[in-house]
Amino acid sequence: MNPFTYIRADNQDTAVKSVAAGKTKFIAGGTNLLDLMKEGVEQPNQLVDITRLELEKIEGVNNGLSVGALVKNSDMANHPTIRKRYPLLSEAVLAGASPQLRNMATTGGNLMQRTRCYYFSNTAMPCNKRLPGSGCAAIEGFNRIHAILGASPECIATHPSDMCVALAALDALVKVKGPKGERFIKAADFHRLPGNTPQIETELQPDELIVAVLLPESPFAENSHYLKVRDRQSYAFALVSVAAALEMDNGTIRMGRLALGGVAHKPWRATEAEKILDNAKANEKTFQAAAEAAVKGAKTYEHNAFKVEMVKRAIVQALSAAAQGTGVRS
Repeated sequence: MNPFTYIRADNQDTAVKSVAAGKTKFIAGGTNLLDLMKEGVEQPNQLVDITRLELEKIEGVNNGLSVGALVKNSDMANHPTIRKRYPLLSEAVLAGASPQLRNMATTGGNLMQRTRCYYFSNTAMPCNKRLPGSGCAAIEGFNRIHAILGASPECIATHPSDMCVALAALDALVKVKGPKGERFIKAADFHRLPGNTPQIETELQPDELIVAVLLPESPFAENSHYLKVRDRQSYAFALVSVAAALEMDNGTIRMGRLALGGVAHKPWRATEAEKILDNAKANEKTFQAAAEAAVKGAKTYEHNAFKVEMVKRAIVQALSAAAQGTGVRS
């Protein structure tokens, strides 16, 4: 681990000014950043502790809900309002990590966590995310966990978050603050596809601080489901995950939302599949059609072709469960 300085910010403006200095990282729970520093992947010259910024509130705003950037994942998942009005989010967060990590990890940190690609975390291997232009070892390497959608010749890594998949399906907004003031980024657009710049992973600017996540009023509370397919029952990242949310009316889907995890460099909103769901009957034929649309254009590699069929089956299963109203309830 490289030497670094440590400061504690006492307000948001101080935090933003401090991080603008360059090679500086915010730290709260540190569940991802500290691991990457130990591995030599992240080498900041300075850490800015933001745990005193009073961003731990969950409160109602404009018929929706604001979740502060420093709210612990465990507190988010178990909050009675989130369990009642946004059970999809509660399910997704509880599917991630372990209880110990959820007790430390924060909303903002979850948004900013980086990929778990074998080659990204191994500094002896080439990786365009760590060192642009060095190559992507995963393309010709062991790529079982890697992307089948939205990848590029520069990077085929996947985003690891469960929470972010649910946020994308729920049309959430990420509230950020920088030197020019506050702005809002759609959760579905917060993370970027790799393109030619896989090292740039989000739309957050280097001198901006995540303040909160805003959840709009949702019609999906009664009919949503988060399904995570993984190698073991707990403490494993998704091979494939599905966030399914439906607004139902007597067996007809008035509106559907579908987001996928474990398949792309970002949480993947299956917009073409959503078009099939809207105003369609909630039956297996509709769900199968949506599943086919969701994987259209998928590109597989030597070890991950199984994901295409896995995604389709997971989508059908998640949509079926959502239609039956099997989400988390208070």
